[in-house]
Amino acid sequence: MSRITVVIVEDHGLVRQAFRRLLEDNEQIGVVGEGRTGLDAIELARQHHPDVMLLDMVMPELNGIEAAEQIHRLDPHIRLMVVSIHSDEFYVTQAMRAGVKGYVLKDAIELDLALAVLTVAEGKPFLSPGVAAVLMDVAQGRKESDPADPYLRLTQRERQILQSVAEGRSNKGIAQLLRITPKTVAIHRANLMKKLNIRGAAQLALFAAKKGLVKSE
Repeated sequence: MSRITVVIVEDHGLVRQAFRRLLEDNEQIGVVGEGRTGLDAIELARQHHPDVMLLDMVMPELNGIEAAEQIHRLDPHIRLMVVSIHSDEFYVTQAMRAGVKGYVLKDAIELDLALAVLTVAEGKPFLSPGVAAVLMDVAQGRKESDPADPYLRLTQRERQILQSVAEGRSNKGIAQLLRITPKTVAIHRANLMKKLNIRGAAQLALFAAKKGLVKSE
C-alpha cells in the first residue's frame, strides 16, 4: 500500500518540524514538501500534487483560507486541512467554504494530527471536537453568520492586498509580490477601504489582525 503524501505549510520552523515528526511516526504517511507562506503553499501544490496539504490559518503573504481557495481550484483532488489556534465560527465556516475537509486545533495536535490526515486522505471530513461543536451551534441556530460582515464582500485580490498592507508592504512591494502594477494595487486598495469604511494602513492592519489574517503581536 502506497504512503499518503503530505505537504506542510506553517510559518514557524519548529512547529513544522514537530508536525513532520508526528506524521512520519506513522508509516502510512510521508511528508514530501514544506513551506512557510501561503504563496509557498500554492507553488508546492503545483509541484507535488500531494494527497493532503496542511495549512496554518495565519501565514505571511496569503492566509490559510485564501490559499485553500486557490489550491482547491488548482487541484480539487488535494485534500486540504487547516491546523489553527482559532476555533471561532468565522474561521471555521470560511475554511469549510474554501474547500477545507479537515480542521484541527493546535491544542489537540498530538492526539489528532496523524488520524486527521488518514481520515481526510480517505475523503472523509475530520474536525477537532471544539470545531465540531462550533459547527453544531451554527447548524442548530445557536450561532449565526453575519451576512453584513464587510470582509465577505471583498474580492480575492482585495483580500490579498488587505493582508499585504497589514504586513507592512508598500504599493510597490505588493505589486512585486502579486505581479501586478502599483496602479492596480492602488485601485484595489481604494476599493477595499471603501467597502470596509476604513482609512489608512493602520486601521487596515487592525482590521486584518482582528480577522486573524495576520498575527497581532
